[in-house]
Amino acid sequence: MAALEEGFTLSAVPLGAGPHGLLGVEQSDKADQFLVTDGGRTVILYKVSDQKPLGSWSVKQGQIITCPAVCNFQTGEYIVVHDNKVLRIWSNEDVNLDKVFKATLSAEIYRIHSIQGAEPLVLFKEGAVRGLEALLAEPQQKIETVISDEEVIKWTKIFMVFKHPVLIFITEKHGNYFAYIQKFNSHTLSKYTLLLGQEEKSVIQSFTASVDRKFISLMSLSSDGCIYETLVPIHPSDPEKDQRVVRSLLLKTVVSGDARNGVALTVLDQDHVAVLGPPLPSSKECISIWNTKFQTLQTSKELSQGTSGQLWYYGENLFVLHGKFLTVIPYKCEVSSLAGALGKLKHSQDPGTQTVPHFVNWETSRGHRLGSQNSEQSKRILRRRKTEVNVQNPASKQLLSAIKKDSEKHIEEELCKFLAIKPTPDFNTIIGDIVSELLGRHKAEPSFYPRNSLMQLIQTHVLSHSLCPGLMEAALEKADVQMLQLCLQQFPDIPESVTCACLKIFLSISDGSLQEAEINMESVSDYSDSVQEEKMEEQTEVLHNGFNAEEENCGNRDRDLNKKPQDTAEETMSCPVIPKRAALLRNAILHSAYSEMFLLPHLKDIPAQHVTLFLQYLYFLYLKCSENATMTLPGLHPPTLNQIMDWICLLLDANFTVVVMIPEAKRLLLSLYKFVKSQICICSELNKIEVSFRELQKLNQEKNNRELYSIEVLELF
Repeated sequence: MAALEEGFTLSAVPLGAGPHGLLGVEQSDKADQFLVTDGGRTVILYKVSDQKPLGSWSVKQGQIITCPAVCNFQTGEYIVVHDNKVLRIWSNEDVNLDKVFKATLSAEIYRIHSIQGAEPLVLFKEGAVRGLEALLAEPQQKIETVISDEEVIKWTKIFMVFKHPVLIFITEKHGNYFAYIQKFNSHTLSKYTLLLGQEEKSVIQSFTASVDRKFISLMSLSSDGCIYETLVPIHPSDPEKDQRVVRSLLLKTVVSGDARNGVALTVLDQDHVAVLGPPLPSSKECISIWNTKFQTLQTSKELSQGTSGQLWYYGENLFVLHGKFLTVIPYKCEVSSLAGALGKLKHSQDPGTQTVPHFVNWETSRGHRLGSQNSEQSKRILRRRKTEVNVQNPASKQLLSAIKKDSEKHIEEELCKFLAIKPTPDFNTIIGDIVSELLGRHKAEPSFYPRNSLMQLIQTHVLSHSLCPGLMEAALEKADVQMLQLCLQQFPDIPESVTCACLKIFLSISDGSLQEAEINMESVSDYSDSVQEEKMEEQTEVLHNGFNAEEENCGNRDRDLNKKPQDTAEETMSCPVIPKRAALLRNAILHSAYSEMFLLPHLKDIPAQHVTLFLQYLYFLYLKCSENATMTLPGLHPPTLNQIMDWICLLLDANFTVVVMIPEAKRLLLSLYKFVKSQICICSELNKIEVSFRELQKLNQEKNNRELYSIEVLELF
């Protein structure tokens, strides 16, 4: 069987708006990081598990990226081409692409290929291939023409065969298709003509391929909606001679024959392919997984916002441009068995997907793939799966049935019974299904809000926001601060918009409502409700390393304030929020993961009085940090000083023009201003004594030349 899991949006900003759409998604040198190249001017590095961008680079206005950026696995650097001929090479530390390494080549580039274990290879539009190092040594070298006039490259892919790279690229000329195989261990180039066979002539819309030791299995999705396969030899009998290979029908009518755009094909393993496109002329676009061994449709998922006809896969993730946003859809393909292909294996699946045993003409199946070499393995898998289903089904079925009609109390009892059972391998999926059923009924019956059951399910530690996005949405509607706090502490993938919505609730909910709520107060009671504000300023003076602010210009900021005796008295600053609100802000919001770029727009929507309140609390936390030499808050898992300062900066960046007009915020802003000025003074004085420290370091390095005992006098000016 195969399954498509719930997808999530990787990019929160629209992509594919350029003239060439989305150019590509390429693996970085780290397994969980990918380079996404927009068809305009931008390359973005994403970490999929965190759903966050790690870096973004753009070419100058007027320049345009013309092929996907790739990673050089030998050096960890990134390579991109703009304006067809200009190579740019940079690393994570670089910020401006205009200042990184540049090489202008003599011919137009079609694609750069990079694969583990080999140097990057550059494929030119005229069919020639060069290694990156050879090109960088002589960028203006002459590039020969390999393909004939009017022949255009349509698709290309690279493989590793016996530890050597093998490149295939497909060309088209007047409706005829040709395959070129470039081997780099023997430096041979072979050309094959793809014959259509007995079927009518059709336009090929998408290619994909897999490789074994002798053949490249080239699959193509044609305009008639069928998938064809061509076995192309890696080692031809006569490399100098043009050879012919015939296409054969592999799968019939996997997409509508009327579809002209938005279709794509990629091979997942030896028995499964993923297809993007509408299954019927009037239907919406779908992504589906087909079993090529038994020729059945295994699962499909509707993409209501449409696609660009582009599909990539790495590991167990499919990447597709859904609407204007890049979406990641995890998938699973089990070992192919007849029972699984026919949909006879029971399994838990996402409610948004369909598992349909769709049959085609068995006469078109490939006989050599119907052998019995995996029959014993398939039987063992079938027996094991059957045993698992018998163990897990009764309790989960009974619980799912109770959710549809029974009371909240009865559902809680059934849930306790289910959670008491030993977890099965698909426990996470079942928990997701249970949450979906509960939220589905809540949506249909607003009065039904199974809060206790949802809290129990969250505490299983297997849920995430992408698995059940409706959960936090329901909690926000009910202003359920306890559930929101729990989700913020446990979900690793909460979008910035949801984090900001939680912050609004935490700041706006009344003190009376908070007093009635059950909130985790971990470590909040570990410190007193007030601090001495002047104490921070006194400590600042100590941290000046003997520097007297009164003697230098940077101390002028305090002279007017310090003239009056009463102004030198310590001022007590109490915690501006009640303990339960402090727990929500301290233990949930401050620990949330975020990206500045995506969080800032949402912070601008928070009312000014709530921004001021949050700033006052953050400043209070800063003063608490200043009370001890370690500059940390007491308690378990406290927010760090850096986290506190980052949130202060974010709030001021988003709302400064509004907050500066509020009278209540004047004293707070003045305190923050004085704090920043004092830090500038400290840095200034440290810079002054830097030279002295260097001299001390030199003296320390000369210790080997001294006797066992010596007296030294060091004079610092």
